[in-house]
Amino acid sequence: MGMATTESQYHVLAVDDSLIDRKLIERLLKTSSYQVTTVDSGTKALEFLGFHEDDQSNPETPSISPNNQDVEVNLIITDYCMPGMTGYDLLKKIKESSSLKNIPVVIMSSENVPSRINRCLEEGAEEFFLKPVQLADLKKLKPHLMKTKLKDQEVDKPEGIQEKLAKQEFLSEKIHLQPEQQQQLPNSNKRKAIEETLSPDRTRPRYNGIATVV
Repeated sequence: MGMATTESQYHVLAVDDSLIDRKLIERLLKTSSYQVTTVDSGTKALEFLGFHEDDQSNPETPSISPNNQDVEVNLIITDYCMPGMTGYDLLKKIKESSSLKNIPVVIMSSENVPSRINRCLEEGAEEFFLKPVQLADLKKLKPHLMKTKLKDQEVDKPEGIQEKLAKQEFLSEKIHLQPEQQQQLPNSNKRKAIEETLSPDRTRPRYNGIATVV
């Protein structure tokens, strides 16, 4: 029950021009306790999301006022082959939009075409499922949804501070310098010092007064 309650907080927008496939993916998503909205075209998906063509190129152009401003979409799963706007076209629109680009997009297709799959993944799709989609496939959605939630929670948190501190400590240990000395080194000198530290001559054991036999 706890897992179902947690997953029901996620809202998935499913896009497919086939009524049968749309009903199937809706049933699978609801079985997995996700909230689901279905539409039959990429154009309707963009309208639901409140997307408008000129949101970046011409800020003065009036935008489409979505009827679902209070509805948050956490993931979009769309068919690849659709009339008019394909799933790939929809993916590109999402990733080119400053307000929608962080929404994970998953592509579905009944055809196993490697070039098509690679093109979608390169454009930013999180997954590419072959139809008919199975419950096992939908389990792959959770990490992408969790990642989005974590990003939302860390919006106000300073980025990269812990990573920078860890890197600085690592460099200090490798170069055998005190932190204040290491800060005085230019980046090029830091890199040179690391390379010298990790070179074969530096890493080979040396013993005072003892000859080593190779």
